[in-house]
Amino acid sequence: MKEFIEFIAKQLVDEPEKVIVEETTPDEQTIALTLKVDGNDIGKVIGKKGKNVQAMRTLLTAVGAKGKHRATLEILDKD
Repeated sequence: MKEFIEFIAKQLVDEPEKVIVEETTPDEQTIALTLKVDGNDIGKVIGKKGKNVQAMRTLLTAVGAKGKHRATLEILDKD
């Protein structure tokens, strides 16, 4: 799942080398992903009215459900 979100994010931003995805597992059934992008690219990842990030979360939920996991996605700007 980490590679999947990383691929999508790199296609959306101007500086793909600054995209970092971190994966943690708070419990056996949950996967939490944190996406860090450059401050100038955060708007591109979020999209108008949050459409891009919502689509990414929907795809992540579908992929996670296939493996019987709950997946979350948080977006941070890289400081």
